[in-house]
Amino acid sequence: MSSHKLCMIPGPIEFHEDVLQAMATPGTSHVGPTFIPVLGESIELLRQILFTSGQPFIIAGSGTLGWDMTACNLIEAGEDVLVCNSGYFGDRFGECLETYGAKATHLRVPIGESPDLAAVSAALKTKKFKAITITHVDTSTGVLSDIKGIADVVRRESPETLVVVDGVCSVGSEEIRMDAWGIDVVVTASQKALGAPPGLCVMGVSERAIQVFKNRKTPVANYYANWTRWLPIMNAYEARKPSYFATPAVQNIFALHVSLKQIVAQGIEKRFAVHKEASAKAKKFIHDLGLTLVPTSLDHAANGMSAVYYPEGVTATDLLPKLAAHGIVAAGGLHVEIAPKYFRIGHMGISVTEPERGHLDATLNALKASLVECGYKGAL
Repeated sequence: MSSHKLCMIPGPIEFHEDVLQAMATPGTSHVGPTFIPVLGESIELLRQILFTSGQPFIIAGSGTLGWDMTACNLIEAGEDVLVCNSGYFGDRFGECLETYGAKATHLRVPIGESPDLAAVSAALKTKKFKAITITHVDTSTGVLSDIKGIADVVRRESPETLVVVDGVCSVGSEEIRMDAWGIDVVVTASQKALGAPPGLCVMGVSERAIQVFKNRKTPVANYYANWTRWLPIMNAYEARKPSYFATPAVQNIFALHVSLKQIVAQGIEKRFAVHKEASAKAKKFIHDLGLTLVPTSLDHAANGMSAVYYPEGVTATDLLPKLAAHGIVAAGGLHVEIAPKYFRIGHMGISVTEPERGHLDATLNALKASLVECGYKGAL
């Protein structure tokens, strides 16, 4: 067995060899002719992947930086934000918003449930919200939120409210159509279904949101995340011109560029379909083992990952090391209320778009074998 264990967590994921090779390039000037068109084309490719005519951003940092960029640029102190909270990352996004003086109202759902459209509609009637945030896939629960349905409700009940989607665990594996669905901001990162190593915050921002930013009344209370500094940079590189505010992560962007080209070449609609197919396969296998998913319905279960309760008598310290011994790295629980009770498996990127690699089959077979080794009778 190879010394490398398959990284089958909900991100970082397994990376294509060409993506890894792009990370191995020599030192390169960030304002040189070999880099400028790479960042410029990456911005253009993101428009295709997000189905938007808006402004993409590619900035050195984690997906969390996207929360800061959203909060500091679009929300002013004292303004209200409705947070559709389906798990750990709803809590954290709310904390980020409050750091910049926003008043966060959390619309919480029971663990494993997704935000209810009627509840969103009712909440929007209570006050004027500057923005609504939705975690498209909460990695802590594997719950998929209906961003299209929620955006429809917002347009009907409060059309001025900005629609912000945390798509860190969804962009590249779940259907997102920014312009057609009326989404103003999508926040994501490089290391999940976009298929590149960690290190880049990736965003798509609508023209409407950019205008809201330009019309704000108070200064942006952040230096690095301030769009006043980053908008000229993105515009310059897209125009194939050098510009400088802070040094971009050159090799990370080379790698992302390769992966974005692969995604577009594959066909985005096809990519959505193969993630659904792989998810259905994984979840049927899990069900047939007698295991229970954290999402209470397949209708709102993510296609790029599965969150699964341990069967009775099996714990994280039993199962996860056995999976690792079979060459598979899975993740433990993350939601603070149920963390010891479940585990998480990722199935996104090349592990599903290139099934000939055998990643998903190896993972599911290792899961069954590991459960047998744990003494779980349902796996026999």
